[in-house]
Amino acid sequence: MSDIFQEVEEDVRRERFEKLWKQYGDYAIAAVAAVAVGVAGFQLWTKYETQKRFEASRTFMQAQAAAESGNTQAATATFGTLAKSGPSGYATIATFSQANNQLATENRAQALEIYKSLAGKDSSQIGSAARIRAAWIMVETTPRSELETWLAPLNVQSNAWHYMAQEILAYADYRAGALDQAQREYQVLADDKDSPSGLRARSNAMATFLKAGGDKNFGSVPKPPAPAIPGLDAAGALQGAAQAPAPQGAAPAAQGQPKP
Repeated sequence: MSDIFQEVEEDVRRERFEKLWKQYGDYAIAAVAAVAVGVAGFQLWTKYETQKRFEASRTFMQAQAAAESGNTQAATATFGTLAKSGPSGYATIATFSQANNQLATENRAQALEIYKSLAGKDSSQIGSAARIRAAWIMVETTPRSELETWLAPLNVQSNAWHYMAQEILAYADYRAGALDQAQREYQVLADDKDSPSGLRARSNAMATFLKAGGDKNFGSVPKPPAPAIPGLDAAGALQGAAQAPAPQGAAPAAQGQPKP
């Protein structure tokens, strides 16, 4: 009897499956096809992205080689192209390198424009580095208050760039002639054990320099007298030249015109 009930149950299941397949079979086939197409498309997209990154890497290395060889014009052009059309990561690095190349060739205005643009739209460490580079250019001509505003995102204790921002502001005070204020700021940086060692050394040197008077004008040192040279008088003429005897055998000096 159990075999009969099992066969009936299997027939019922088969009928249900056939009914479901008639209703939803097309959808199932479409779903399987969509999954297959999606997997194939993802693989093609991954391969395409990998190829693009490989080409961007090769282009970036060519630009670096051009910059190192002194061909700054070609390097700047290549970095600029990669910054516009390269993958996101390479585009950001190329933009930063393009600004560095402009700064190295004394195109400070162009470098500052690129640094500012990068710092404004990139929140990574590259964007922070661009903000610091821009501030070092700005410090030559920009009021301290404007520098404080520009460096505000970095000038917090928890930010890794805090010490570099403080160094720039101390230098701004030095350039503005606030030597006492600059000396105190440099001394704080020099005494802070958490600041980078190179920055501490620079700050200590500047604090010591300013404590000693900085670039204060203490007057000019008088020029030392020229050393005396034996045989020459103060005018540089041979001493005793007028009193020197004529060489033996020399004719006496003529007195007037000879008679015919």
